[in-house]
Amino acid sequence: MLSENLKTLRKARGLSQEELAGRLHVVRQTVSKWEKGLSVPDAELLVRLSEELDTTVTALLGPALPQGAEPDAVAAQLAAINEQLAVRNRRARRIWKVVAGVLIACLLLTILTIILNIAAFRSFTTAPELTVGVQEVLPET
Repeated sequence: MLSENLKTLRKARGLSQEELAGRLHVVRQTVSKWEKGLSVPDAELLVRLSEELDTTVTALLGPALPQGAEPDAVAAQLAAINEQLAVRNRRARRIWKVVAGVLIACLLLTILTIILNIAAFRSFTTAPELTVGVQEVLPET
């Protein structure tokens, strides 16, 4: 797969992520994401990357394509990699939405509880019948 092949070829050439990024005119974090499998380079960068590492695009993408393979095979492999990343991203977004929903529900429940407690406290302290009852219970001196 691209991530493992890229890391192996980069190290074999004695390049750091920073050096490779400089040659490709990208930031080091981009190379790191490629090596971790979090993103993939576009077609143009993939060609430049293969040139910098003195290899072919097919060698970067994984197993060698059989002889006589159609020219769109590389594009098909890129599409498959992009689809895998898209599925992973959709799953992560779904998880974050659920977590955000639970946190918002907890926050609203807490605010509602505070408002109800304040209202109950005010009604208790300002009830006229309770203050009259307290005065009657106290002995006169």
